[in-house]
Amino acid sequence: MSLAGQRVPFLYSFMIAVEKVIGVVAGVGPLAGLDLQRKIVVQTLARQDQDHLTVLSVSRPSAILDRTDYLLGQVTENPAYALAAQVRQLVQMGAQVIGIPCNTAHAPAIWEVMRAELALPAGQVQLLHMIAEVGRFLQETCPQVRRVGILSTTGTYQMKVYPQVLAALGFTAVTPDPLMQETHIHPAVYDHQYGIKSCGYVTERARQDLLAGVAALQAQGAEAVVLGCTEMPLAVTETCIGETIIIDPTLILARALVREANATKLRPYP
Repeated sequence: MSLAGQRVPFLYSFMIAVEKVIGVVAGVGPLAGLDLQRKIVVQTLARQDQDHLTVLSVSRPSAILDRTDYLLGQVTENPAYALAAQVRQLVQMGAQVIGIPCNTAHAPAIWEVMRAELALPAGQVQLLHMIAEVGRFLQETCPQVRRVGILSTTGTYQMKVYPQVLAALGFTAVTPDPLMQETHIHPAVYDHQYGIKSCGYVTERARQDLLAGVAALQAQGAEAVVLGCTEMPLAVTETCIGETIIIDPTLILARALVREANATKLRPYP
């Protein structure tokens, strides 16, 4: 065998070694976790099974209290500690770049406590911030957009999670009025009869409630609308409604995870 022939396996092993392992906290909620993993696959350039990235997933939803309930004062235990435990488990499994497909978990009252609890070694593990990634996406992909509508659950709505991040980047955030938030937007996710979390699938009423929210934000001049709860992109799958760009944070997080794991495998957008 020639010397050149001996080098091929070594180079191949080296290429595999430098590719980072993705970790997903997949139970917040379970449908959103599956959606993120599907989008990671779709956003990866691959010609065969073996070309896909390694993804480790932990889905233990019963261990993590509802993030909105905590922010609204309905439970006292901060879900940050259970989130940190599952991130730590992923790190122990070998994950190097980790995403949490839950917008509400990124509220500072949860996120900052979780980060402090984790105390991750700098440079060894990346914990991506989904809402910051949405801001980055808007800057890079939609430079013409200045007015951004936000649909979210009431915890994220009241904590102004998106408006705070987007305002720092020069965007103006617009949200539904409180009545629509309580009668249409939050119930589309949480209502016990037709909400996506309760049913485990998208009901027609949930979709129509969210589309009504999009229309209300369009009336306020929104040039783009962020589906700021990871169940919402399951119901509103359009990339544009009229002239309004629809922003899917789960897709953006998936692309960010692929980018950080191996940028050469990130599929071009769109």
